[in-house]
Amino acid sequence: MTAIIEREDDGFVALCPELDIASQGQTIEDARANLVEALTLFFETAEPSEVSRRFQSEVFVTQVEVPVG
Repeated sequence: MTAIIEREDDGFVALCPELDIASQGQTIEDARANLVEALTLFFETAEPSEVSRRFQSEVFVTQVEVPVG
């Protein structure tokens, strides 16, 4: 799974784009651990059809340049 972690205000938000599940924490490590917990709970409780419906197997993470001004 992919985890995208970014600063938000005074903490961090972690997103798993494959399943569109997010969590947060005060530190990068906390946000990552909380995302792992959220994903674990999702897999433990979701119906197989829900997992299949939400799962995006092709996620591409890249950077782009955008002209400003």
